[in-house]
Amino acid sequence: MTEKLNNLTFELKALMSSTKFALRESQLKGNICREVSDHLRKAGYDCAICKSKWRSSPDIPSEHTYLDVLEKSPKKGEVRVVIELNFRAEFEVPRAKDEYNRLPEVFVGKAERLRTLIKILCFAAKECMKENKMHMAPWRKHKYMQAKWFGACERTMPAPLFPVGSSDRTAKPRASMLTFDLLEKLPNLHCTAVEVV
Repeated sequence: MTEKLNNLTFELKALMSSTKFALRESQLKGNICREVSDHLRKAGYDCAICKSKWRSSPDIPSEHTYLDVLEKSPKKGEVRVVIELNFRAEFEVPRAKDEYNRLPEVFVGKAERLRTLIKILCFAAKECMKENKMHMAPWRKHKYMQAKWFGACERTMPAPLFPVGSSDRTAKPRASMLTFDLLEKLPNLHCTAVEVV
């Protein structure tokens, strides 16, 4: 039993390490979620981009994007690990106590652990708001926060940004960037792109 627990802890640490590495690498590239997901899939993880959506009022956003990894466990079957790349910001409240700064920027952990953390953090936020005589915004309440990671979600694994075995260099464009705008303005113009090797 202890050995299995140690193996799971080691796997989570390895996943966290891979996530942090991918995050550092993708900071300058743009779509961070996609970059990190691609990196983790290349490292052998069953990683996907998850987009949760839920009913809410028209004034409150009702979708959230994060990553998850599904791991096979002989006893439990599939274990879901949630990766939130902006964890601390999701729980940010005005006039927060110093403890808030100790929250990790990135969360990598089993879904059950995240459920417990959400409950604790939402309770702490409610108490903080009460102490400061401030209104608790609906998007800070426990039910709303749970919906972000545990509501109905669409799990997608987009095609890799860089096919397996290729380098990180971007592919050569098939048409000149000079014609991009021109093709939109002159729809009847037919162009053929030629790749020079």
